[in-house]
Amino acid sequence: MFRIGYRTIKTALGASLAIAIAQFLQLDYFASAAIIAILCVQKTRRSSLSMSWIRFAAAIIGMVYAAVIFELLGYHFFSLGVFLLLFIPTMVALRLQVGIVTSAVIILHIYSYGAITAALIANELALIIIGVGCALLMNIYMPSVENDLSNMQNRLEELYSKIFHEFAVYIKNGESSWDGREITEAADLLQSAKNTAIQNLDNHILRYEDQYYHYFKMREKQLDIIERMMPLITSIDLQLKQGEMISDFIERLSVGVNPKNTAFIFINQLEELRDMFKEMPLPESRQEFEARAAMLQLVQEIEQYLLIKRQFKTVKNYSLLR
Repeated sequence: MFRIGYRTIKTALGASLAIAIAQFLQLDYFASAAIIAILCVQKTRRSSLSMSWIRFAAAIIGMVYAAVIFELLGYHFFSLGVFLLLFIPTMVALRLQVGIVTSAVIILHIYSYGAITAALIANELALIIIGVGCALLMNIYMPSVENDLSNMQNRLEELYSKIFHEFAVYIKNGESSWDGREITEAADLLQSAKNTAIQNLDNHILRYEDQYYHYFKMREKQLDIIERMMPLITSIDLQLKQGEMISDFIERLSVGVNPKNTAFIFINQLEELRDMFKEMPLPESRQEFEARAAMLQLVQEIEQYLLIKRQFKTVKNYSLLR
């Protein structure tokens, strides 16, 4: 289906505004202001600000190079070749290579004009400022993704809750028809959520921390542990009292999946569970020994899962530039 995104709309408005201002000021090559605006409109505020600075700096350096080379060698085709041979490596060395195209637009104006004058320099600076300024103006508005992140967080918690519920069912019954698709879905959702959280962070110029990004990183670490739990759970092929107790604990854990840091409650319960295991009789057979060993290792993995959550800080550090 044909769609027009918000970035396309902003690019069109920014380019139109830039060319209108440049034309109103009767600048030479006024259409170039629109080109600069198009190049500077980016996906996020931070990237737009960064690209605008790079293109502005590259254009200034380019004008300096052009003034020296063209005045020394003349305004000939080979002079332009010499200019590019020196200018492009300089931009790469300074890590300003994304500004080469913008600079080329300005340099070709100077080459076409055939002379360096104060009026021409002022004209080119005005084109750069108008193009960059209109792009930054358009990027003041960025659609909020906070609702998307919140929905992703809620969905991820639903998936984790379902996973632990199925773990509990398997341990208690020794079998399950669960296909494990929630684990795959959680992994895909985490990747998408982290990318969205980074975009959200880049849309806040002076924000240094973001709760959502750290939250999803925390859940990613927990997912690694969940994946390690799978073979341990499937290796438990004997119905024991300890397994029933672990199953009940995991079921409670599935209900308690939420963004709040309640891990310390479950850690205390897990420690109590360990103490009860110590009071129980020793295994009577090799099969029981192996099953209980797998259960103890599973308890250790659950503890690591909870410790990761306990270390998670739910504090947001925001700036005034939102």
